[in-house]
Amino acid sequence: MSSKSNLSIDITKVTSSKINEVDFNNLTFGSVFTDHMLVCDYKNGAWQKPEIKPYAPFLMDPSSKVFHYGQAIFEGMKAFKDENDSVWLFRPDENYKRFNKSAERMAMAEVDEAIFLDGLQQLLEIDKDWVKKGSGNSLYIRPFMIATGTGVIASPSAEYRFMIILSPASSYYSGEVKVVIAEHYSRAANGGIGAAKAAGNYAGQFYPTALANKEGFQQIIWTDDATHTKLEEAGTMNVFFRIKDTLVTAPTSERILDGITRKSLIAIAEKSGIKVEIRPVFVEELIDGMKSGDLKEIFGAGTAAVVNPIVGFSYKDKYHELPKMEDSFALRLKKVLNDIQYKLAEDTFDWTVKV
Repeated sequence: MSSKSNLSIDITKVTSSKINEVDFNNLTFGSVFTDHMLVCDYKNGAWQKPEIKPYAPFLMDPSSKVFHYGQAIFEGMKAFKDENDSVWLFRPDENYKRFNKSAERMAMAEVDEAIFLDGLQQLLEIDKDWVKKGSGNSLYIRPFMIATGTGVIASPSAEYRFMIILSPASSYYSGEVKVVIAEHYSRAANGGIGAAKAAGNYAGQFYPTALANKEGFQQIIWTDDATHTKLEEAGTMNVFFRIKDTLVTAPTSERILDGITRKSLIAIAEKSGIKVEIRPVFVEELIDGMKSGDLKEIFGAGTAAVVNPIVGFSYKDKYHELPKMEDSFALRLKKVLNDIQYKLAEDTFDWTVKV
């Protein structure tokens, strides 16, 4: 991915920026958006010329297939500003590859690399003032695609709209996270779309998560759909377990998303000398680990929070409180990753890309 783009884009800029109306010290995640957005339509078997235009609503036909058959996918990315006011992306090529894997699984048109990556570069160059310096500050990037073809016959759409919108974000802190281990509901099933970032995957989680919230838990650790004995994801994130001094996480599969934060933390842990095991993790391992004291930490990993420590879990109506760890793997790995993203440490992995 080059730092300068040759992609031809029609650009219409706002007459006046709304940036001075935004309180960057009091941001609610994903609720404020920058001045511009990228839009590109797929018609007649080809992607049309992309546009960057002022952020605004747009009209759609009521029979658009996204409303009826759920063809919708997205990605989550971030841009960071270093102390020299340079803006950096983190592993954008991985987001692009995963986006098209999701498109393939949902029978949607794959997006051209130039439109996704070069289009993002040009959009960020225009709205770069929205990326604020400082630890915890970033610009959340949401590429997404929806089916815009019309008609209510149950078939894939022939037309799509690809878009990128940007949202400034500050330090993500959700307080203490307690989880309940799923015994009935599932996030995904074998042969399903769990490995795709499809919008419907997230909609299906809302109801069981709301039930958990009523019981005082913030998230669910999802288990496999067949036996509910294997631990898979935590909320909308991949999940890690520290058993003694080994970091354990489930392998990706048809049910588990190939998280970019996940694979980055694995690489950092291995380089740091932490033993990592990628294998099925069973509920009974956690129960036994609590009894023996071998279970030290559980944490989620994803773009928004990066690392989200979990303080305890409930299973079969019994709550288990995790120990307080002075030498926390979660916090140690988060710091290393953040230092790379904010250019506070050398990027020995070659993950960052300058805008």
